[in-house]
Amino acid sequence: MHGYAELTGRRTECAVIDDLVKAVRAGSSRVLVVHGAAGVGKTALLDQVAMRVGPCRVARAAGVQSEMELPFAGVHQLCAPVLDHVDRLPAPQRDAVGTTFGMRAGPAPDRFLVGLAVLGLLSAVAEERPLVCLVDDLQWLDRESAQVLAFVARRLDVESVGLVFADRAVPPDLADLPALDVRPLPDAEARTLLDAALPGPIDPRVRDEIVAEARGNPLALLELPRDVAPAALAGGFGLPAAGGVEERFRRRVTDLPPATRRLLLLMAADPSGDAALVARAARAWDVEPSAVAAAVAAGLVDNGLQAKFRHPLVRSAAYRAASTLERRAAHRALAEATDAETDPDRQAWHRAEAAAEPDDAVAAELERSAGRAQARGGPAAAAAFLQRAAALTADPGHMGRRALAAAAAEVRTGGFDAALELLATAETAPLSEQQEAHADLVRARLAFVTNRGNDAPPLLLAAARRLAGVDPALSRATYLEALSAAVFAGRMAAPEGDVRAVARAAHAAPPADLPAVGDLLLAGTALTYHRGYAAGLPVLREGLAALRARPPGADQLDFMWMAVTSSLRVFDDDAWDALSARYLALAREAGVLSHLPLALTARAYLLLFSGNLAGAASLTDELTAITEATGGSLAPYGALGLAAFRGDADTGAALLAETRDDVTRRGEGVGLTFAEWAYALLHNSLGDYPRALAAARRATAYAADPGALIWPAPELVESAVRCGQPAVAQDVFGLMSGMRTACGTDWALGIQSRSQALLSEGAEAEQNYRAAIDHLGRTRMRVDLARAHLLYGEWLRRERRRTDARERLRTAYDLFAGIGATAFAARAERELNAAGGRTHPRSTSGEQHLTTQEAQIARMAGEGLSNPEIATRLFISARTVQYHLRKVFTKLGITSRTQLPRVLRD
Repeated sequence: MHGYAELTGRRTECAVIDDLVKAVRAGSSRVLVVHGAAGVGKTALLDQVAMRVGPCRVARAAGVQSEMELPFAGVHQLCAPVLDHVDRLPAPQRDAVGTTFGMRAGPAPDRFLVGLAVLGLLSAVAEERPLVCLVDDLQWLDRESAQVLAFVARRLDVESVGLVFADRAVPPDLADLPALDVRPLPDAEARTLLDAALPGPIDPRVRDEIVAEARGNPLALLELPRDVAPAALAGGFGLPAAGGVEERFRRRVTDLPPATRRLLLLMAADPSGDAALVARAARAWDVEPSAVAAAVAAGLVDNGLQAKFRHPLVRSAAYRAASTLERRAAHRALAEATDAETDPDRQAWHRAEAAAEPDDAVAAELERSAGRAQARGGPAAAAAFLQRAAALTADPGHMGRRALAAAAAEVRTGGFDAALELLATAETAPLSEQQEAHADLVRARLAFVTNRGNDAPPLLLAAARRLAGVDPALSRATYLEALSAAVFAGRMAAPEGDVRAVARAAHAAPPADLPAVGDLLLAGTALTYHRGYAAGLPVLREGLAALRARPPGADQLDFMWMAVTSSLRVFDDDAWDALSARYLALAREAGVLSHLPLALTARAYLLLFSGNLAGAASLTDELTAITEATGGSLAPYGALGLAAFRGDADTGAALLAETRDDVTRRGEGVGLTFAEWAYALLHNSLGDYPRALAAARRATAYAADPGALIWPAPELVESAVRCGQPAVAQDVFGLMSGMRTACGTDWALGIQSRSQALLSEGAEAEQNYRAAIDHLGRTRMRVDLARAHLLYGEWLRRERRRTDARERLRTAYDLFAGIGATAFAARAERELNAAGGRTHPRSTSGEQHLTTQEAQIARMAGEGLSNPEIATRLFISARTVQYHLRKVFTKLGITSRTQLPRVLRD
């Protein structure tokens, strides 16, 4: 026997619920989005879940319209009962939860770090007994909570956690998750439900009319009998007026005594569930607690002030039934009853809702609330507070400042349409010169994030110029942003936003009296494009040296991408190694996921060129996990580079097509250069030189940014020579020769000598090959070194020096095979066999027996990462990591993490 009553007409839906509960109790995690029209029975189905879970723990939350602007209110509702488990989280996640929920002071955490913390918290709770989370009225949840819970829903795996949402429609963030469409009841079940709700029998014709009007909506069927006297209903003379369920609730509210309507309005206007607060507000509004009795009798409230409305539509009806003046009075009473010390934001919001005209004091309170919301990691709420503050500001100057701040906050949260409207509002105010410059900067940043390239560089440039006279430091930082945007835009930039045009303007700007690292990077980059590579080289080196001499700090994050890029442009592999590692560490420590994709990509490429393909694969796995979890827009650079170095033709071709489409759509011209370089590298490794040449020519077609040609140029030289068209590469080779010679590092000179050898003959070619191997042997660039041995060996074989050729080719093969550069290794093996040599058999990697996620986890565990560290990087729970590691050990026949490096390809 079940300990619960079956829902009429919901046998199929209840079976889905039973399957979910059974899976969670068995150790799996499940997500379900229950959706359907208002009153169709979603809340009743969530109640059924709660009744059917058996020994599982249940946590509940519900969205409320009037709380939509309070950041993380929904997540706090869900997690508050289990916060005693927060100490089991890693420190960054523990701090994120504490800051978000106001339990501690600290910098605003990234919302995805909060998501990871909530995932870890739910997993920790479920270790004691399975956990089922029920989230009702998702459409009214605050934006931050909705984002966090969508993140958690996508990362659940084997934690014994069930997560069930109820919404009127499936939201886009949850579109591909399991869903249950709750449809209206068929007529037969509708009649059965209606009969059960009626106090006695009625005429069948009347019953059919009621069923037809209700259209299968269970709430309508249950509420109809409450609106009409039984005798009238039985005779068919008192059929209620037409209208939806909420309209019926509204009419029922309107029929209540005035004091009861006021009490319901107070309850509707503050959904915090604080009965004492409502009672204080009611007394201030001359409403006695006994007024609730009429609402209970009308079936609108369950049990007085301690109860909730019988249905969310009752709350909405109670609020809408009131006049504007009544609503303001209710909010005023609630504001006066709210403790300004313990809940200043709720009080500020009530005061704002009570305001009938601009009120500078209230606007100032809202502005302070925005600051607190931002500190808790609630930028969307901060934007809402600022927007309301601007609307309530009488002074035009203050209004413009607040609207401008709200626009900037909306840009950070992705509210791009709202940002445009707020900018337009701000620009109607008498802005100061500094504020006008800030408005330009906000508009420029909006253009950059919505259309990466194209019009962003000239807008950032205009903002930097306007800021020069009012905020020189911000002006220089904006010039650096403009240069970054121009580099990204590349060949797709507008003429006035071309990287050289931006560099000329940045170079002409007033320099800093005491240049900091960012100023040196700006000056060096601008000189490089404006006066030539040799002019900017010493300044860039000075900036990189200054940065490496400083201890790491979060204030460096904003220019770390440019610093890493600069280390590449000056061919400094030591700086590339040190700064890419620092960039990644800073992004991880700060929990700033907006920086992590670029930081991971920069570090992954250092590892690729260094020959650590396993390490690069691990970072690429992490990059993919972040992109999937956050919905990021960065093209799949990491995966494309890994496919190229491995020689994976099928994956490379698919990723090339994806990257071309993606970067073209977003105006990211540098992505086209990058994608074609990777395709050229891939086909050079495969020995398919015509395709490599075609791709290399496309990659080098945009010569305005010589720094972007550092990687494509060698591919062009190699493929052109192999296709018998060395003249095709001469112009690019000449351009890069000047850069490499001016630079003079072993990496630069090694690449220069290798390319020169390909374009030479006889003793000159051999001298250059030997010089290339000598220079590259003093760097960490193992792939470039292996390629130099391969090219030298191929040249020696064609010179009929087979013994010398075998030595170089075997060295190349061993390097490539050890690295995991499969196609290059196969090319070296073919050449070695043709020279009369043989390779030694190599063991097969145990990784081929693992699933993709198992391989990701195994690689990271083999690198010495703990389960919580792996969970953080892959955006899964530590319990999921443990589950997959057990499967890895079984498949590979090992018993310890220390055995992983031996069985996986190093």
